[in-house]
Amino acid sequence: MKRLLELRQQVGQLLIMGFDGTSVTPSLRKMLRELQPAGVILFMRNVESPRQTHALLRDSRKLGEIPMFLCVDMEGGTVDRLKKIIVPAPAAADVFRSRRRENFRLHGRIIGDECRFAPSFDLALSASQGVMGSRAVSADAEQVTVFCREFLRGLNDAGLLGCGKHFPGLGEASLDTHFALARISKSWERLSTEDLAPYRALRQRIAFVMLAHASYPQVTGDGLPASLSSHWIKEILRQQIGYRGLVITDDLEMGGILAVATIDEAAVGTLSAGADMFLVCHKEELVRQAYEAVLREAERSRDFARTVARAAARVLSYKARYPILRRFPATPSATKISRLKAKLEQFSAALAVGAQAEVAAR
Repeated sequence: MKRLLELRQQVGQLLIMGFDGTSVTPSLRKMLRELQPAGVILFMRNVESPRQTHALLRDSRKLGEIPMFLCVDMEGGTVDRLKKIIVPAPAAADVFRSRRRENFRLHGRIIGDECRFAPSFDLALSASQGVMGSRAVSADAEQVTVFCREFLRGLNDAGLLGCGKHFPGLGEASLDTHFALARISKSWERLSTEDLAPYRALRQRIAFVMLAHASYPQVTGDGLPASLSSHWIKEILRQQIGYRGLVITDDLEMGGILAVATIDEAAVGTLSAGADMFLVCHKEELVRQAYEAVLREAERSRDFARTVARAAARVLSYKARYPILRRFPATPSATKISRLKAKLEQFSAALAVGAQAEVAAR
């Protein structure tokens, strides 16, 4: 793998991008060749069938000079990008209700057999119930840690990397950060004891930590989201918690961050604050706009250019640690897809039987 990159390539390694469509169009091919992103992320709009999805990822990957992270936001339940081509995966909260650790790990393994980019470390607190729903499993930090540890083991069993989200925690967020900046008025003492506990416990097990587009004014004294806060990223996540993996933003197209910054400012600002990578998940013009903003700032500022170079080096170092990134699986056979569907259906059915038995026992 290349170790010395030109500036444009360094900037590309800080970007994971989404796009429209179910195949590599001429426009997407041009963008992937020019930007050389660290990875691509799929959503339901990109997925029609197992073979089509495999071909889309294979063709995208061929255009990268450096192995790509191939990502999908996949938790089960409401965040399930593959449910139309496999079968729906159970929600994390439904799996947690079984109280069986082997199910937590199996949930991760089955989702790992499909894809990557989970789990949620957020606490299931009453304030965020209307936003997080079944994505969060418990209000108890210790129980969240137990679930996420086993889920991550399942992902690792499948040879995939996990992403803990949304740091430092959306358990008290009453607003959806897709549309607005959530302001969480919670003391440092409570955040440290509750929301940050899973990150401390699992800091050596997660390849990525995703930053929330939410502000915590009682901690920072300002209205900046954590995704733009050096206090949260450098001082708390890196220094106090001791996390050494890759730090990535949630999507920079979301209303939670665009409420306080343009996408240009957000891309530059999050890297300056200590993030390694940023997500731009949809519009082609915004992907390019964020990339060019980072490139311009690196050309203008030597200090920022060094920031970019250090972040790109961390990304490359991480990629070198995972040989799986340099391999691409064979096209999934009809038999393999059928077996995965059956496994998911059996797992969901077993959870439903267990839930009915629990209700009957009350």
